[in-house]
Amino acid sequence: MRPKVLVLFNMKSKPLEELKRFCDVDVMVYPKKKDIMEVIENYDALIVSPLNRVDRDLIARGSRLKVISAHSAGYDHIDIEEATRRGIYVTKVSGVLSEAVAEFALGLTIALLRKIAYSDKFIRRGKWKSHTEVWGWYKDTTTLYGKKVGILGMGSIGKNIARRAKVFGTDILYWSRSRKRDIEEEVDAKWLPLDDVLKESDIVILALPSTPETYHIINEEKLEFLEGKYLVNIGRGTLVDERAVIRALEEGKLKGFATDVYEREPVQESELFDMEWNTVLTPHHAGLAIEAIEDMGFQAVRNLLTVLRGKIPEDLVNSDVLGVRNVKDVKML
Repeated sequence: MRPKVLVLFNMKSKPLEELKRFCDVDVMVYPKKKDIMEVIENYDALIVSPLNRVDRDLIARGSRLKVISAHSAGYDHIDIEEATRRGIYVTKVSGVLSEAVAEFALGLTIALLRKIAYSDKFIRRGKWKSHTEVWGWYKDTTTLYGKKVGILGMGSIGKNIARRAKVFGTDILYWSRSRKRDIEEEVDAKWLPLDDVLKESDIVILALPSTPETYHIINEEKLEFLEGKYLVNIGRGTLVDERAVIRALEEGKLKGFATDVYEREPVQESELFDMEWNTVLTPHHAGLAIEAIEDMGFQAVRNLLTVLRGKIPEDLVNSDVLGVRNVKDVKML
């Protein structure tokens, strides 16, 4: 019997066609929780986007579930603990997504330092009256060249940020839970304790996942180390205490803040909206490029099929599941 797979968003057609070669597939585009609850017990696997919340209730109802494949690098929208407890394999994607997000991170950084986003609004609003005025406004902007860039999190995305930042003539400092000798050798990156990275960097880029350990890793205390510096968040909104960041910007301590992610999404209103000169705000779309989305689809499908073939995928999130249910026991293909 072919595995039954439920996809909870509008997946690109080519990856979906690949999945249908091996599985019976149903698609529900961003359904309500109650609609998923009515059918989830009929499926062996899920493919979910970051907008699909897979909580304890859904996982508990999915009595046949063997794998939940995240169509994203992040997986904080999935109750990993409950999935592991029930022997459900959870996977994520990487690769081209990391390239797209890293590229976006550097774009955010340059836009913040050189006031590109502000300038676009400035000229569209008809405020450009003279070159003298422009010189008055923009002479205090700064280049990326020659700066010390501190990266928190040196996974696939962090490494790709480091590679790109190095090309701009920067020095790379980083903090992660473990040393990454490969990137140290490749771009002469220097590992330092967290506080030292914050103290010594001119620009700090966050590329960490959302975990209990990283929650508000940038808080009021840590912001003291960032006085006169720039902060860029490309990881997850929960990495930053937004209230503390807003205060630091209002008081002129933090020189600038750019972010693609927020503590609560979508954002309808925020004091950050009024800080056009020293912030750049984007709506959580760093990974949304044509190339990245299609590649994410193929990776999500590949991860799901790997598990259903009784093999351990490279991008397994919850390795503890191996002690709960042997991967051979979930083999269906």
